[in-house]
Amino acid sequence: MTLISLLLLATLVPSPTRSDVGIINGTEAKPHSRPYMVSVQRNGKHTCGGFLVSEHFVMTAAHCWNYQRISWIPIPTKDKDIKAKQACSVAGWGRQETNGSVSKRLMEVDVRVMDNKLCQKYWRTVYSALRMVTNRTCFVLQGDSGGPLVCKGTAVGIVSFTDSKSCNSPKMLPNVYTKISKFLPWINGIVGSMK
Repeated sequence: MTLISLLLLATLVPSPTRSDVGIINGTEAKPHSRPYMVSVQRNGKHTCGGFLVSEHFVMTAAHCWNYQRISWIPIPTKDKDIKAKQACSVAGWGRQETNGSVSKRLMEVDVRVMDNKLCQKYWRTVYSALRMVTNRTCFVLQGDSGGPLVCKGTAVGIVSFTDSKSCNSPKMLPNVYTKISKFLPWINGIVGSMK
């Protein structure tokens, strides 16, 4: 396989929150159960997650750019919202506690997509149709950014951010993901040019 290029997908709406995002309360993923997952590293240390969307491209969050068994996972083919309450999953090597260190093992957790109106209610100032949210439970933390939100075997979102200060509090905010389907023309233009 040739050198994998990083495909960066930026969220277009600036976020006043910290981008601290780690799988919390998850279980260790079985070896090779998520062959599309990538550990984006700097100087040999994990900084973010990512996932293969083709033979040549890893998709991750834009802010991750500064910091043997493989497969790719499909992305949506058209711009379509995921239904509320859809069961999905997230995986990553991020922190397992707000102030903890990143995990040395790939962790995974099941989540449910929330209704867009609830997303807008909780994340008023940063809500955008380019985003989606899952459960009001602190599942992702620093180091999980860039990993995929997987629903029915398709990567539909990219872990973007959460409010780590509200973890495990009654005022906890839902985890935020960038919707891949909203960027399909751009993604297809880049991936298609490599074929």
